[in-house]
Amino acid sequence: MKTWTKLALAGALAASPAVADELKMATIAPGTSAYLVMSTMATIVNQEQDAHNITVDATGAATKHIIDMAKGNLDMVMTSPTVYFLMKNKKAMYQKLDAAPELAKNARLMFWFPYGQYHVLSYAEDGMTSLEDLRGKTVFLGPPGGGAWNAAKGWVEAQTGMVPGDDYENFKASWSSALQAFQDRQVDVYINGGIAPFPQVEQLAATSELRILGPTCAEFEAQDEAMKKPTQGLGREVGVIPAGVYGENVVNSEDVCTLGAVVGVTVRADMDADTVYEVTRAFWEGAEKMRDSAPWLADVTLAYAVRDGGMHLHEGAQRYYDEIGLTIPEGSMASAM
Repeated sequence: MKTWTKLALAGALAASPAVADELKMATIAPGTSAYLVMSTMATIVNQEQDAHNITVDATGAATKHIIDMAKGNLDMVMTSPTVYFLMKNKKAMYQKLDAAPELAKNARLMFWFPYGQYHVLSYAEDGMTSLEDLRGKTVFLGPPGGGAWNAAKGWVEAQTGMVPGDDYENFKASWSSALQAFQDRQVDVYINGGIAPFPQVEQLAATSELRILGPTCAEFEAQDEAMKKPTQGLGREVGVIPAGVYGENVVNSEDVCTLGAVVGVTVRADMDADTVYEVTRAFWEGAEKMRDSAPWLADVTLAYAVRDGGMHLHEGAQRYYDEIGLTIPEGSMASAM
């Protein structure tokens, strides 16, 4: 009887479906395109296959997430070319972390995607028409000390010479509380990065007329290089917010040129290559199916995924890109170190 019971149990276990491999993803808090892309990625991957299940933690800072991942406590996290460069070279927030350069060796790229265009939002009825009008206003640049805060601060300073504290009030808050404060008219200007059409801006424009502050693209092209500098260099680009992309309630009649940034999904170098291949394939195949229902996905492309950002591709991700015949641009970094 005991032998039969053991055999029956073994047969039942063999017949039962395999338990999915749990993968831990960390990203920044809701309210940005980074969160939107990565949480959507997890949903797509979980729907497209059964072997791996991604769980998402949207707390904490990306600069710490990549350290935790490199140590083996996470499987995939958000990063940027700038953050990875600083980690690899033990600079800025990593200057006191002696292990940073060695830990950087355990980080590999799955794909890059646009952080999006920095939207400098005001209410149309307030009469602001340019970044110069931030003077004396209450402005949310991003959560204090974060990458978005520093990028927005640099953009405003390059364009106007103004700095927080001296020329305008720096509103200190999280993404969610700042959004609520803007809706409650406690904040004059709310800045956030998102791939247009960014759902958060669509939500705001559903009930209020907004204006996006910043130079038209013709004005931007005529500017000197010092004003354009924040859009140049590793992980930065010019972002264009097309006129009309948000409908009539965003009153800009011309395209706005603004700061854009590059971010990406990075995984451990020692992560199983088959797993990374399967997750990469599931995401891109699933994303293709939902592009019509999620217009912002139009900017999350395979060509953008393998642009040069100073980080080597994981061999599992590169296997998928090679399989579909994707050309990795000269200057981009393949998986071999």
